[in-house]
Amino acid sequence: MHNYKRFENKVVQKMKRGAIRVIGSVGSFFKLIFRGLIKQYTVVLVPHSEKRVYNLHINILTILCFVLTLVGLCMGVFYHGSLRLGGASITFSDKDNRLQATQASLDQIRDETKKLMLKAKSFESALSSTLSSLGVDVTNSEGTSSQDSDLSSLFNIQEMPEGSMQEINDLQQLSSYLETAIKPITEIGTLLNSQSALLTEIPSIWPIKGGIGHVSFGFGQQKNPFTGQYYIHKGMDLSTYRQGDPIVASADGQIVTVDYDPGGFGNYIIIKHKHGFYTRYGHLLSVRVRTGQRIQQNEIIGYIGNTGLSTGPHLHYEVHIGSDVVDPQKYLNIRSSLARVQNRQ
Repeated sequence: MHNYKRFENKVVQKMKRGAIRVIGSVGSFFKLIFRGLIKQYTVVLVPHSEKRVYNLHINILTILCFVLTLVGLCMGVFYHGSLRLGGASITFSDKDNRLQATQASLDQIRDETKKLMLKAKSFESALSSTLSSLGVDVTNSEGTSSQDSDLSSLFNIQEMPEGSMQEINDLQQLSSYLETAIKPITEIGTLLNSQSALLTEIPSIWPIKGGIGHVSFGFGQQKNPFTGQYYIHKGMDLSTYRQGDPIVASADGQIVTVDYDPGGFGNYIIIKHKHGFYTRYGHLLSVRVRTGQRIQQNEIIGYIGNTGLSTGPHLHYEVHIGSDVVDPQKYLNIRSSLARVQNRQ
């Protein structure tokens, strides 16, 4: 036991001396490094002239601090730049997506512009045909015909250079043409309005309400059903095979006669219209107007009857121009003729 204790003390002592030597070596190493770091160096700046020489005293520690600071600044700048670059990349990607969407919209606009130009060409053809049919000759400010103006040049446009927006030029040309087309369309509207007004002033509609009935006895040379002799029938007889159907004025006018003729027309009405027209309505069951009253086209004036010298319920209808008796059928066909012309157009 005594020997063991002695051996243990020796080992402990050796370990202490070893530890002291290691610590001393490490301390000496760091002390040597520290001395190297704080060791002063002198940098001499000698100008080429005879001016004073500059001595700059510096040590390694200062140089290391300066280098570390410079590296830190560079890393900070790089990090900040990478953040901005990432943000710029996202922005560029977003703008690229918007640019693609804009390009798609532009392509759609171009397609719609082409369709619009085709429809404008059809419109130009229809308008030219209508103007020719109506005899309307509209010229532009340069004195050229509307058919040879803006729209004709619109469909003969030369191809524009690559990158130019030809659609804009097309739309400008179309806008110019539409502005020019206002005048002929206004002329057409005026013409149709005057035509419509004229058709209400002349006896141009079927005198039985709703257009019912048929011609039972025509105008001109006919055989008298009572005497069997041929004579000139001055009107046309319209029948619905019954009494009481309403009779309407075939044009605007003023009632000049409301009377009863037992041996002729029975209850009858005479209306005075513009342009020298008169109309007579005979064999009425009853009348609902009075002398001097102003009436409008298609207004009810009486009802079909069998009064006077008559073979059955019907309306005797006459049209006069001044003192001349004319065939009412010519004026009853005016509206249907205009409708056929418009359908052909």
